[in-house]
Amino acid sequence: MRLEHVAIWTEDLERLTDFYTEYFGATAGARYVNQVKGYESCFLSFESGARLELMKSSTLEPVKHTRGAERMGLTHLAVSVGSAHKVDELTSRLKRDGRDVVDGPRHTGDGYYESVILDPDGNRVEITV
Repeated sequence: MRLEHVAIWTEDLERLTDFYTEYFGATAGARYVNQVKGYESCFLSFESGARLELMKSSTLEPVKHTRGAERMGLTHLAVSVGSAHKVDELTSRLKRDGRDVVDGPRHTGDGYYESVILDPDGNRVEITV
């Protein structure tokens, strides 16, 4: 088995799509719109085959959390960039661009080299080797 995709609710599909395509090299698929249900989505594909589904609703009000909040359930995405140098490089770029860097880069107690950043919606993203 393999994990097929992870989905994230957002209020701004364009903003989140732009973020993951610009910084993580995702390729955006065609937008799906269901006007009857007030639903839109866009799948982002990564070179590794992983996919991220971004979803927006005009009829639901998903629970909002404080930016970067640690919470029960899905709490972060981890994206491997292949080397410590690339972790440092991407983290520096995000910081220069005014993005929220929460922690790192650093070596963790469980053997990872990572930094933690927030995407534009406040979701935690670990950038790892």
